[in-house]
Amino acid sequence: MTATQRSAPPTPTAAESGRGSYWITTFGCQMNKADSERMAGILESMGYREAQAELEADLVLYNTCTIRDNAEQKVYSYLGRQAQRKRTNPNLTLVVAGCVAQQEGESLLRRVPELDLVMGPQHANRLDVLLSQVEQGQQVVATEEHHILEDITTARRDSSICGWVNVIYGCNERCTYCVVPSVRGKEQSRLPEAIKLEMEGLAALGFKEITLLGQNIDAYGRDLPGITPEGRREHTLTDLLQFVHNVEGLERIRFATSHPRYFTERLIDACADLPKVCEHFHIPFQSGDDDVLKAMARGYTVDRYRRIIDRIRERMPDASISADVIVAFPGESDAQYRRTLDLIEEIGFDQVNTAAYSPRPNTPAANWPNQLSEAVKVERLREINALVERIARQRSARYAGRIEEVLVEGINPKDPNQVMGRTRTNRLTFFPAGRADGDQWQPGDLVDVRIEEVRAFSLSGAALR
Repeated sequence: MTATQRSAPPTPTAAESGRGSYWITTFGCQMNKADSERMAGILESMGYREAQAELEADLVLYNTCTIRDNAEQKVYSYLGRQAQRKRTNPNLTLVVAGCVAQQEGESLLRRVPELDLVMGPQHANRLDVLLSQVEQGQQVVATEEHHILEDITTARRDSSICGWVNVIYGCNERCTYCVVPSVRGKEQSRLPEAIKLEMEGLAALGFKEITLLGQNIDAYGRDLPGITPEGRREHTLTDLLQFVHNVEGLERIRFATSHPRYFTERLIDACADLPKVCEHFHIPFQSGDDDVLKAMARGYTVDRYRRIIDRIRERMPDASISADVIVAFPGESDAQYRRTLDLIEEIGFDQVNTAAYSPRPNTPAANWPNQLSEAVKVERLREINALVERIARQRSARYAGRIEEVLVEGINPKDPNQVMGRTRTNRLTFFPAGRADGDQWQPGDLVDVRIEEVRAFSLSGAALR
């Protein structure tokens, strides 16, 4: 897990200053990044401006992740620095949001009494209301279960081309290693009309690509009413994709994160048939061994996972597949771990996010007696990472010499003479910023690029026009 920070914006005028400045640091997943964008939008609507630097901000917000222990511990390190700062600047507002906030609740205040606001993910859209309580002199903890009302806030987007749109909050799964259901709450699907309206608004602002987000996105609609004459649920991710596909101005649609339990042939066929839906699928498999999957309470077998991938490649042969995997789960034998390596080799993933098992509070697996040693975790992670990179490099080789459509997202931060963007299959691609007519390629341009250099996780090439 990583912490993401926005680059410093231009110095504001006095009229723009409003209440002061804010700084948001985001740890963890795409859901957290989307929540941070929304909270930034709320802060700016309240009159805050983005700070030049974290240690200069009048309000500091950490949007936290508890999936891995190292991300959680990093938060406490950051908080220690801000707590010390607040002792000399009592006007500093200090906020912890996200999953660590939900997990720890009031105990965070006991550990860091300088905090003003502790708020779980379900309360992100209520940031202004909670801050008004802080301004009245209260120390606020908002972690109670909360029904997420339709979101009318305007996100402050980090990109003007690619945007996130939440379609389902929470998770009803009970994977034995995962803390998400207890910190993000039960599944709550947004209505299709509200989702489409948000996408239309983004398209009107010039956004070209939307990623539909959910912790368990292909379970979308399970909590919404309605049964079709055929006897299936009226609202599914398949139906949602078909409903939003005609949003004018949008060029690409993606979705994440999928669960193999709910990934249907009907969904695969819709992705193949809808031109705007990109040929990239993020489907975590977590383990290549059925007994480990059963212990994880994942609800599918390795063979079921294989059938999903086979069907995707039958309909979309060039589709890229990415995944998540956990090694050294409690009780995982060497033979079981080897089956995970075999599955990675067999399927040929374009990318796999790897992690060694990390015991999380209030999860069943954390209390099991068959925990594996740190030495085993380190060695398995080292080996699997080497395999993942080798397979990714093999998958990248297929792009050499091909012409790929790339959506320009911006300037390469490491080389201002290049622009960067992604192929439909989600490969990061770099090419010269200058056009043949002397102008520069701009964010939002769709460019045909001949691929000249391939790497494990990125490509380089030259624009054809």
